[in-house]
This record gives sequence, structure tokens and C-alpha cells, in this order.
Amino acid sequence: MLRLAAAGARAIVDMSYARHFLDFQGSAIPRTMQKLVVTRLSPNFHEAVTLRRDCPVPLPGDGDLLVRNRFVGINASDINYSAGRYDPSAKPPFDIGFEGIGEVVALGLSASARYTVGQAVAYMTPGSFAEYTVVPASIAIPVPSVKPEYLTMLISGTTAYLSLEELGELSEGKKVLVTAAAGGTGQFAVQLSTIAKCHVIGTCSSDEKAAFLRSIGCDRPINYRTEPVETVLKQEYPEGVDVVYECVGGAMFDLAVNALATKGRLIVIGFISGYQSPTGLSPVKAGVLPAKLLKKSASLRGFFLNHYFSKYQAAMERLLDLYTRGDLVCEVDLGHLAPNGRFIGLESVFQAVDYMYTGKNIGKLVVELPHSVSSKL
Repeated sequence: MLRLAAAGARAIVDMSYARHFLDFQGSAIPRTMQKLVVTRLSPNFHEAVTLRRDCPVPLPGDGDLLVRNRFVGINASDINYSAGRYDPSAKPPFDIGFEGIGEVVALGLSASARYTVGQAVAYMTPGSFAEYTVVPASIAIPVPSVKPEYLTMLISGTTAYLSLEELGELSEGKKVLVTAAAGGTGQFAVQLSTIAKCHVIGTCSSDEKAAFLRSIGCDRPINYRTEPVETVLKQEYPEGVDVVYECVGGAMFDLAVNALATKGRLIVIGFISGYQSPTGLSPVKAGVLPAKLLKKSASLRGFFLNHYFSKYQAAMERLLDLYTRGDLVCEVDLGHLAPNGRFIGLESVFQAVDYMYTGKNIGKLVVELPHSVSSKL
């Protein structure tokens, strides 16, 4: 911050501003850092993304925080972002990663009105796959501590909460089908539907996942590798399901449409089965879809979190409250069972994305970023 004296006088540097750029444990913030950068548009994460090791650490502006990331979240749509599907005008290179949690290590003067150096914050903004990220103070979320459980709520939790709140019309006794139910966002859809006193059915791919689903209140887990989902739904739910929380796409989407009850609602959260394809889509039986919806007075609704930011803060507060009270499980998968072990360091983001697409994770996939030796932290 620079203040000018009377005309003709020399500039006076306001040194009170400098204290906001001190690292919170007294050691210098390094000049350079590592981060992941999209250098080529592709849904193949390994081809699209490069780990750069000598990037300058960014400086926060007046209303910004500089956050040293401790944990970053992996999302199925990371490869949509690396393929340029969200912003067709984006030209590489550009930063990647949607969400992170860490400590404030520097901040601008205006931001210091609400935040302090050393404070734990979570955030959702592009560029989290980095050792340090500049975050506007206006969108940062104060959290009690740097725990990966808080990270699970930022995208996965709020997506489930807002989509079911705004589009699901949940009420006691309704039957809710959640696909990919043991995944990052599915776990929240299951629990929020249970809290709403609905009967919850969840699809998954292993007995371990089915056991996890039972532990968080799922009434009828279906391991589709051992039970045909379509058969189970026809035999056990002949009247259909009232709400579908659909994340998979392709054949699962078609199956879910067929399983809708009269006046049922299918919410499209995503279609992970198609993200790795050149188009990003999974083929569905779209030709007969209008007739099927009409026959049942059913509806198909899409949900994209960016369109609901006006309600985002309230959703986060509700999720944080549920977690604090012990009414919400935020399952984190740090890769303990992955082929190369726990996901630690930015280089392991590649392995974490691969692991997600094997469908073996339980809960939200998270990568831990250890302290940098060079910064003595």
C-alpha cells in the first residue's frame, strides 16, 4: 500500500501493511512453488496436465488471502475442466483444481478485517492444485481446523444439499434412488435423504461399499456386480421411486428413467461414465425419453452448482452444523487402499484421478499436501 503526501513531496510507504505478508510461524514464504497446470486440452488427465515446480508464489491483493493448501479435493469433473468443456474459450496454460483447505499465510489489508494469519479456511475456486492459492476473502469459508472432512462439503456436500433442497421435493416416506451412492457426493445424498425420513436405495460396486452405505443409513444398498439393479427395482419397488439422484449416466440413466414412479423426479448431477470419452457424454436412449416422461408425468432436472451460488453459504452453514452435531458422516478416502498407497503431494493427484475412475473409492477422494521443507514449515 502506497500513500502519497502533498503534491511534490516524496512518497511515503505505509509499513503497517507489511505485517500482513508475514508467514504465520515466522518463517519466510518461499518465492517459488509447485502447481498443476493444464498445458493441453484433453479428457486424459495425464496428457492434459503438467506439474510445474518453479512457479512464483502469488501475492494476495487488498481483498485476498494467500492460503497454503493442506488438502485438495478430487472431482470427477476435473477431467472436464482439463478438456476445456466448462469454458470453451479457455486456452492453455491455465490452473486446475476446484477446492482446497489450508491456513492463511498472508492477506491484504481489507481482508485482514475478517481474517488473520494462521486461520484455517476452506474455499472453492479454480487453482487449488498448488502449494499456495490466492483466494478472495469474500468466498473463503472459515473452518474450525484443517481437517479433510470439511473439504468434502465444499462441492460434494453442497451439490447434494442444494439439488435435493431445490429440485428433489423430499418428504417423509418418499423413495429415493442414489446412484454411485458410496462416492464423494452420493454419501451426502444418502444421508440428507435419510434425514428427510425418506426410504433410500443406493447403487454401488462392492460389498465393502454396501456395508458403508448401511452404516450411513441407506435402507437398500444394491451391489450391481452381484445383483441386477433393474431386477431389484422391479421386484422390490414395483410402483417406482419418487426421486433419483443420478451421477453415472449411460445405461444407469436409462434404468433410472424406467424406475421412476408417477410424478417422479430425476436429477442429473453428472454422467461420470462418459467423462473420459472424446465427447464427455454417455449414450442414452433419448429418442424415447419424452414419451416415458409424459407417460408418468415425470420430470428430468439438471443441476449445476455454479447456478446456485446465491444459496451456497447457507448450504455450507447447514452442513457444518450437521457435522458438528454428529448427524453427518463426511467420509474421506486418502488412498490407503490405492495401488501406490496414500495420496501425498501434488504428483499424486494424477494417481488419485486414476483411482476415481476405477470406481474403488469410498467417500470423497482427497490429496494431502505435506509441509514444504524449503519453507521450514
